[in-house]
Amino acid sequence: MPQNQIENLELSRRELLARSGTGFGMLGLASLFSTDEQVSAADEVRPSPSGNALAAKPAHFEPKAKCVVHLFMNGGPSHLDTFDYKPALEKYHGQTVPSGNLRTERQTGGLMKSPFKFSRRGESGNWVSELFEKTGQFVDDMAIVKSMYAEVPNHEPSLMLMNCGSGQLPRPSFGSWVTYGLGTENQNLPAFVAMCPGGYPIVSTRNWRSAFLPGACQGTYINSANQSIDALIENIKNSRLSSTEQRKQLDLVQQMNSEHLKNRNHDPALESRISSFELAYRMQSEASDAFDISREPKYIQDSYGSGIQGKQLLITRRLVERGVRFIQVWSGAGQPWDNHDNIEKNNRKLGKSWGGPIAAFLGDLKQRGLLDSTLVLWGGEFGRTPVAEKPQLNGRDHNHYGFTCWLAGGGVKGGVAHGKTDEFGFRAVEDRVSVHDLHATMLHLLGMDHKKLTYRYAGRDFRLTDVHGELVRPIIS
Repeated sequence: MPQNQIENLELSRRELLARSGTGFGMLGLASLFSTDEQVSAADEVRPSPSGNALAAKPAHFEPKAKCVVHLFMNGGPSHLDTFDYKPALEKYHGQTVPSGNLRTERQTGGLMKSPFKFSRRGESGNWVSELFEKTGQFVDDMAIVKSMYAEVPNHEPSLMLMNCGSGQLPRPSFGSWVTYGLGTENQNLPAFVAMCPGGYPIVSTRNWRSAFLPGACQGTYINSANQSIDALIENIKNSRLSSTEQRKQLDLVQQMNSEHLKNRNHDPALESRISSFELAYRMQSEASDAFDISREPKYIQDSYGSGIQGKQLLITRRLVERGVRFIQVWSGAGQPWDNHDNIEKNNRKLGKSWGGPIAAFLGDLKQRGLLDSTLVLWGGEFGRTPVAEKPQLNGRDHNHYGFTCWLAGGGVKGGVAHGKTDEFGFRAVEDRVSVHDLHATMLHLLGMDHKKLTYRYAGRDFRLTDVHGELVRPIIS
């Protein structure tokens, strides 16, 4: 539409959008890409040559990994029942801690052995619980970090620490930092996807927020409990307009938005909204294909299983193939691994829902030659105590002093068990690894120097690791 016609419109821009608001497929994504905080365009340290915040950008040095898959076991999985075998718990089961040096969040009972059998797996001989018997066949591809530690034994700040590098202050998420630093290889899909079945986890969208980074770097939430494509990705199709008609409508609105942007000194938040409109339009065809696992051969679908976790991981593999940069796969809304009681029953169920699908996912990536370029992280926000929370010895309390995560693919040295907790598994005591160290190491594998990946905001340069972070070199191949 010519400029003079736009200027002579009797309706205001706001009124026009209100009256034609049923038009665009996927406009609901716009709010997910927005941010309430503003920065000057001059503050951005890694601008894209094209001006597109999601355009692919060069790494600081040759990367080993191109994308990240974070398997988030929210709630705090017990390292003592999964990958950190402690014979001393069997010896002292039901007794008080001999040293007495064990501070827990709540009053606890005696020491509690694991109700699950452990065995050595692979050529590395690393210990794996029967909960992850199928996943254990890939133990030689994993670097198991047994000396992780966090700051506090509470879910909210520990989730923020693991996801955003700070448990107290509003900061961009890890996925947003990666997206900001590297962009994405697929401009028709979100660069950062967060799948959590059943609704938001604790602290909801703060887990994948962009904060002061460009709004386009924020994660796009998918409720992976939904079955149909239309429910999985809301408003993906427009029932009233053809693709050609939508394109004309979008061009009109984007032209008006462009004028609106010029009058507001190229406000980054508004730029993010405008770019999200365009992404929403482009997603209509590609998103339908990427999330439609019925297009997979039956034997592939069967290998992942019919459960939600298998479905999430099969979608994840399809997103990895399509160049999505960061994919977070959650256990589910609430705290499914937060087992203060009935740990045997609950963890056995969780192990069954995750173990087979993770094995299928890792095997699928290897078979397709994708594991070498995909960095996979498994873990939660903290671990569990070696003592029982209740007198009946059937559950564990929160423990941030020591816990386990593992990494695979993307330049990780396989078959490694790094660090140790004490004989009871309470506290990391050897080669301790902070969350900041983990983030610094993962950024390194992506070709990014965590000290140089910065963003100037409010008069200072911020980074994911703040003033912390050392590379965990023994797990880097």
